[in-house]
Amino acid sequence: MKMDTNTADIIASCGAQVIPMNEDTWRIEDGEVRFFLLKGTEKALLIDTGMTIRQPKEIASALTDLPVMLLNTHADRDHIGGNDQFESFYMNPADEAQYSASGKGGRIIPVRDGDEIDLGNRKLRIIHLPGHTPGSIAVLDVSRRVLLSGDPIQEHGRIFMFGEHRNLEDYIRSLEKLETMVGSFDEIWPSHADLPIFPDCISRLCEAAERILGKEVQGHEAELFGKKILVYDMGFTTFLCDE
Repeated sequence: MKMDTNTADIIASCGAQVIPMNEDTWRIEDGEVRFFLLKGTEKALLIDTGMTIRQPKEIASALTDLPVMLLNTHADRDHIGGNDQFESFYMNPADEAQYSASGKGGRIIPVRDGDEIDLGNRKLRIIHLPGHTPGSIAVLDVSRRVLLSGDPIQEHGRIFMFGEHRNLEDYIRSLEKLETMVGSFDEIWPSHADLPIFPDCISRLCEAAERILGKEVQGHEAELFGKKILVYDMGFTTFLCDE
């Protein structure tokens, strides 16, 4: 899909790499993280705002004339970098404290497990997946059978599970719940690493996390962001965990 010259110029001025997924969906690459724009017939939705790109709303408005809303999959800093452009946004309230600590503004519109957002002939269902953060959510694009998973589901990436708001037991329970829903989607679009990936990775992630929790595998010590962590290279992805 070719962009017109004006749209391409606006996007280039924002320092973004925008890649169409289809005629009404785009991914915006921001270094090692990505976020998405989904368009319905009445509204459009940004899913996250990245880390270094500060004009996500301008990018979205260059791609669609529809009103643009924002949803955050969780409150980690690499997903909320451009949030200040929005007066309000959807987020699971379990991440409210973490978001407030970031110093970012805006009013949280709570979304919880099973809630739906209709963009106009495009229904999105919220799936709460605590573990990576207490309020981590995925978004099921129902008719297109795509799961936009945020951070918990990755292949050949790094899943951060260290720090006070991470919980490996909750993460395993979330994966077990998601395993019961794999008949609802054909592809998974994560915020990091490979894209697309496929539903069979969920059971492998769950098994890997269980092995780590059960101390069946040994991690190697490392330091990241001034913290000592254990790195578990599971072959298809890597978990970064507390010591």
